[in-house]
Amino acid sequence: MMERSFNGPVIIASSQGGVNIEDVAAENPDAITYDAIDIIKGITAEQIDRVINKIGLQSDALLIEVNPYAEDAITGQFYCLDAKFRFDDNADFRQKELFALRDTTQEDPKEIEAAKFNLNYIALDGNIGCMVNGAGLAMATMDIIKLYGGDPANFLDVGGGATAQAVAEAFKIILSDPKVSAILVNIFGGIMRCDVIAEGIINAAKNLNIQIPVIVRLQGTKVNEARKLIAESGLRIVPRDDLDEAAKLAVQLSEIVSLAKKAGVDVRFQIPKMFLEK
Repeated sequence: MMERSFNGPVIIASSQGGVNIEDVAAENPDAITYDAIDIIKGITAEQIDRVINKIGLQSDALLIEVNPYAEDAITGQFYCLDAKFRFDDNADFRQKELFALRDTTQEDPKEIEAAKFNLNYIALDGNIGCMVNGAGLAMATMDIIKLYGGDPANFLDVGGGATAQAVAEAFKIILSDPKVSAILVNIFGGIMRCDVIAEGIINAAKNLNIQIPVIVRLQGTKVNEARKLIAESGLRIVPRDDLDEAAKLAVQLSEIVSLAKKAGVDVRFQIPKMFLEK
């Protein structure tokens, strides 16, 4: 950050940081390291090493948690009963030994498949599949689904550079969850173009023979071209411009499909013409 007392930029770091960094500064100022940056040289490797050594960073770890652990009442030894280690994916090229220890049998196969296409996917317990670009928008989309009484089946962020193929793969991953009874696509085209998303949706609908409702809300770059592609596709994809309407409809249609599944009725879903024309 910029710091007046250093007349320029400075690295401020602490192993005891977080939301209470002000308290740490008041109670234990030695726990915080300050390293001024020369505006001509920039940050040097020596500075980085100094900060890392001071606060104890290691191995590009994002999280090292030992919980719980237990004490042997006889010997006084401590034993780790469970632990979680998370490492920065961007560091796999320099932490090859650590990443070689990865056991994919302990992970959700859908999450592994998503990573191959740079998709951020987390499986949840609901029945409305979500495909969104941007983590913040994804969280907001899941919240609005909950607001209207539904439950998201996943968190899936296609990011800002997804291709039509990646979008089609995202659909494949969402549909691999048997609980999913409707899919809500919510894309804001900034870096990501809406027509690319539309192409991926159309390809997925054709190739995967999607039999559940797909509600699509697109806004932003190339949105008119995207709407034209969807309208001319001849597929029963439900377009909505308003997010509230899209979420509400996704919840309603997913409930219909879920009831049909429970009743043993053929779940091939025919979108009523009134929905398509609105």
